[in-house]
This record gives sequence, C-alpha cells and structure tokens, in this order.
Amino acid sequence: MIAMETIAVAFAMFSAIPVPQPTWNERNMRYVMCAFPLVGVVCGLAYCLWAAICGYWPVPEWLQAAGYCLAPVLITGGIHLDGYADTCDALASYAEPARKQEILKDPHCGAFALIRVCCYFVAYFALCASLEMERRTLICQGLGFVLERVLSGWAVATFPIAKNTGLVHTFATAADRTTVRRVLGVLAVLLCLALAAAGGISGVAMVAAALLVLWRYRTVALKQFGGISGDLAGWFLQRAELWMLAALVVCHIVEGTV
Repeated sequence: MIAMETIAVAFAMFSAIPVPQPTWNERNMRYVMCAFPLVGVVCGLAYCLWAAICGYWPVPEWLQAAGYCLAPVLITGGIHLDGYADTCDALASYAEPARKQEILKDPHCGAFALIRVCCYFVAYFALCASLEMERRTLICQGLGFVLERVLSGWAVATFPIAKNTGLVHTFATAADRTTVRRVLGVLAVLLCLALAAAGGISGVAMVAAALLVLWRYRTVALKQFGGISGDLAGWFLQRAELWMLAALVVCHIVEGTV
C-alpha cells in the first residue's frame, strides 16, 4: 500500500495523469524520488503509441514531429517547463544569488523566459522532424526519458539545497536521502549501460550529453543560486531532454541514417 501511495504522490506531483490523491506524509514521501522515473516510462510509452499511430495512418511528417514534441509536455503538465522558464529569467538577470531566488518566486513570465521557451520548442520540433522514429530510436528515447528523471532525483538527494522552503526542500527533507541516492545511483549506471547497448554510439552520446548537463546543473546551481531548487530541477530536466535528443540526431547524421 505504501508503495502504491508513493507512486501516486510521484505522478500527482510530476505528471498531469489523473491518479488517486493520497495524503502526503512521511511514509509515502520517503522514496518518492525513486518513483519519479516511472513518469519517464510513461513518456516513452507515449512515444511508442504515437509511432504506432503514425505507422498505421498517413500522418504528415510535420504533424508527427509535433506529436513527439508535445507528448512529454502533455504528460507532465508542463511542470518542468515552468521551472525552465523561471530559471532562464533568473539567469538572464545577471543579478546576485538572492535576487535570482526572488525572480524564481515571481509568478510573472519575463521576456527572456518567453524567448528561451520559444527557442526551445523550435529546436525540439526540428530535432524530432529530423529523426525517423524506428525501433532503436524509440528505445533510446524511452531510456532517455527515464535517465533524466533518475539523475534529477539523484541530484535532489545529493546536491545542496538553495533554501529551506520549496518543493525540492520538502522532498529532500522527507526522503531517506542515503537510500534514494544509492538506489538512483545504481539505476543510473544500469540505464547508461542499457543506452550504450541499445543505441551503440548514439546511446553513448546521449549518456555523455546527460552527464554534461548534470555537471552544468550543479555548477550553475551552486555558483549562481547557492544550491538547487524545484525550478532549477525543471531547468535541468528540460535541458537534458533536449541535449540527449540533439546527441541522438547528430549521431544519426554521422551514421547517415537521417
């Protein structure tokens, strides 16, 4: 029962999928970050379903790319994209860390947030339109959706927290951080190996992209914000998703499969 409640809490917070709403408590939040990657599994399954639909009906290529571009946002409800936009606004301010934290709390959408989000979707759409979503590509994409969430959860249990309030602080303080860190660390290694085995050079490139974005995430969070927050976690996840997709496309171009 506790396991099911933990999964329900993870999907209630990190997805737009309707689930029973358990009361959040110390027991069902202790390992919620371990359930977070299951949202990535659903994103991967959505890609497979859309690929099957496009294979059955003559869906125009641009509409196919739009479906792949929008699927993760529709499943998550845009929660990570919101953090991405807020963080872009804060980084564009070039202000002191305390002022950047204030910008993250501001519910208004700034000009730089709008610009960066538009650029993000143009890039994501173009990358999706450049790929043929065959079996190997879908496997790599599905594993990528899970890996980015594993790394995000591992960071919450590992990196310093920027403040004593907010969603990340709530999860980090309620979690058994040592166990979560170990479980997600092992899972991250297994996923990296699975990506390398399934995708070859493409899989290795996706792993490298994700780890580089994780390193950048830690560097920016500590230097410019004094630690991680929920918005920064969303910023990391969206960037990891985009850069892993870009790595996959580049490898396909090099291999001559695009």
